[in-house]
Amino acid sequence: MDVNYVGENLLPGKIGQFFIVLSFGAALLSFISYYFATTNKEEKSWLKIARIAFWTNAASIIAIAATLFFIIHTHLFEYHYAYAHSSKSLPTHYIISSFWEGQEGSFLLWMFWQSVLGSVLLFKAKDWEGPVMTFIMLCQVFLASMIIGVQIFGFHLGSSPFILLREAMDWPILKQGDYLSLIPDGRGLNPLLQNYWMVIHPPTLFLGFASMVVPFAYAAAALWTKRYKEWITPGLPWALFAVMILGVGIIMGSFWAYEALNFGGFWAWDPVENASIIPWFTLIAAVHVMIAYKNSGHSYFTATFLALISFILVIYASYLTRSGILGETSVHSFTDLGLNVQLIAFNATFFIIMVVALAVRKKQMPTTQKEEDIYSREFWLFIGALVLTVACVQMISSTSIPVFNAIFGTKVAPPLDPIQHYNKWQSGFAVIIMILTSITQFLKYKKTDPRKFFASTIASLIVAIVLTAAVSYITKTYTNLIFILITFSSLFCILANIRVLADAVKGKWKLAGSAIAHIGFGLLLIGAMIAASTNEVISINNTGYIAVSGFDKVEKPGDNLFLTEGEPVQMGEYRITYIGDSVAQPNVFYKIKYEAIDEESGKVKNSFVLMPFAQNNEKMGGLIGTPATKHYFTHDIYTLITAAASDLQAKNANIPADQKTGFEDYEEPATYEVNVGDTLRYRNGFFVIEGINRNAHLENIPKGEKDVIVGLKIKVIASDKKEYNVEPVFLIKDGTSYDFNKDVNEEGLRFRFSNILPKKDKLEVMVYQKPLPEKKWIVFKAIKFPYINFFWCGTIVMTIGFFMSIFRRNSEAKRLDKKQS
Repeated sequence: MDVNYVGENLLPGKIGQFFIVLSFGAALLSFISYYFATTNKEEKSWLKIARIAFWTNAASIIAIAATLFFIIHTHLFEYHYAYAHSSKSLPTHYIISSFWEGQEGSFLLWMFWQSVLGSVLLFKAKDWEGPVMTFIMLCQVFLASMIIGVQIFGFHLGSSPFILLREAMDWPILKQGDYLSLIPDGRGLNPLLQNYWMVIHPPTLFLGFASMVVPFAYAAAALWTKRYKEWITPGLPWALFAVMILGVGIIMGSFWAYEALNFGGFWAWDPVENASIIPWFTLIAAVHVMIAYKNSGHSYFTATFLALISFILVIYASYLTRSGILGETSVHSFTDLGLNVQLIAFNATFFIIMVVALAVRKKQMPTTQKEEDIYSREFWLFIGALVLTVACVQMISSTSIPVFNAIFGTKVAPPLDPIQHYNKWQSGFAVIIMILTSITQFLKYKKTDPRKFFASTIASLIVAIVLTAAVSYITKTYTNLIFILITFSSLFCILANIRVLADAVKGKWKLAGSAIAHIGFGLLLIGAMIAASTNEVISINNTGYIAVSGFDKVEKPGDNLFLTEGEPVQMGEYRITYIGDSVAQPNVFYKIKYEAIDEESGKVKNSFVLMPFAQNNEKMGGLIGTPATKHYFTHDIYTLITAAASDLQAKNANIPADQKTGFEDYEEPATYEVNVGDTLRYRNGFFVIEGINRNAHLENIPKGEKDVIVGLKIKVIASDKKEYNVEPVFLIKDGTSYDFNKDVNEEGLRFRFSNILPKKDKLEVMVYQKPLPEKKWIVFKAIKFPYINFFWCGTIVMTIGFFMSIFRRNSEAKRLDKKQS
């Protein structure tokens, strides 16, 4: 029997699905037409068809995106994508983030950027258009297949963003005609993504991913059409653009992690982070080898291989992220949507293209009989690219452990401490790469006078050693060998490139972009190293105890401070006061006032208010905190809420009177295994386990011959020095155990003698505390990050350098085009 569904708006979904199918068909037609336009240049009609199909594909993508945004923005929860990723309470900028939170939306974003880049190539590529666009449109075909959502011979191809909620979910209420009236709101956006960086980070990152296909397309087109030497000049600006944009996107992710995530840092070597940075590194290596080949004729194969493998690694990163294979090892990978076969086919197709092209054209590739001189720039650029590639191999091997386990049936465990594992390996690679980056600046292509090389190098080397000693002394890291080595190599790199920049000021401006980019990377590395090595928790809790049940299971109590509203607490140089909060559903913003006090005068010399926020999210395991940060030139003060007062009255209001147990007014209990003589803390004091009363008795419960009644003598000492004696009782009667609690009403305490553990020679006691009745409380962590601005500043400087290099290489390509024409 057909159900008449009330209130559904099906037209937007039908329009969106029509354009998805059209985009796929247009991409396929454009790919085929560009292929024949390349192989049959005399037949001009193929090129016309290819261009028409390309523009049809681009227009379809815009229509799909507009339709999907309309569905999300107007809260049409009959569509699964809108229900799963948005809610009515989200502001517009987070509605935009909802667009690409899901896999389908992110694929669509990738398609959009690729169509933008393709439209630029249509005007700029000239005689490279046919072969280059063939590969770009082949990629577009695969991306469109990911969101088409159709059945072909029983095989499910793609996942459509326009699938209805009742088709996606098997809920009983969805079989009712009026189910929309029972769904007042959507699930909303993941609270970790409700940050302004997530409005701009994903579009930038996916522009970087999309741009990686262009150097691949140029390199593959060169091998296909046997125009081996020509692709470097037009391909180099695109490779630099991809490196710049992807690098900015990755660093934006670091900004987001620093400002929104609660692990207290900006890089955690998460598998998804690694999957993004690996192709960035390989394309950086490709750029340097491409420049070496352009100037010396050496390392053509390496330059081509690195340009090709970089995009294949982007596709592999997409597989890692979207297949669900990293579900247990990554905190922010997508869930499996059943696209594994398509993702593998996507990866395999481009990998096969690379292998076949390199194998077939290997003997015809340009080579030089003369070996590189050891005092030549191209030799050390090649070595640097090799080291960077080895670093990527280490990274991808560890990241791919879940893939190896799935393929070979092994049970290799991922690193228990990823940060320590990757730091151990990648620190050494970073030192070598930075030193190689430095010495290449003192070398010339083809041949350098060794005496001039050493004369130039030694001066910068000595200055770098002196500065490293100064930095190590100031930051008190002179016992940390890795810190010293990375700082030295980064400073050496900065000094070497400052020398190049000085030459640029004298008239060699073409060298400026490269020098500035390298200076920026050096600053970035120093900032990251100092911030990661010298950051310190300043919310030191000397008691090592936080009176919140279960807190020690998720946080170190010694790194957190307990604050009650309006009561100042001294924290190092700051006086800290929790001055209140405000609610903006679903978040609570907590106002924490910092005051730096002058020791002599006692006056406040500096004050500011930070407003970290948090929300209780049962689906994500409880309290989700988002930090707030105070930025200074030399350091940041980072503050995160780790616990907050729970509203027990609200919880208990919904419990029927006949179901109440008497424990509803207490917080979750803390359970201890104790011995006689142990002293334990509670919120307002401490209590001592004084002894066992074997002669305890219970009124109205007669003791049988085999029964056991034991009392636990406890002395409570409150913060005001008042003492209270309680004796909870443990009973074993007829083989069944019971316990009888005792309260200290004045302190809001309840004790249960809940078990005797003879094998451990321990007694089990449960301690309940009533929540503070009058004042709200929070627990927070504060971390000081010294000199982290070098990290952010280095990113900006590096981006400026890349932009200048792109401008230079693009100008060179234009001059070459004029000469050829």
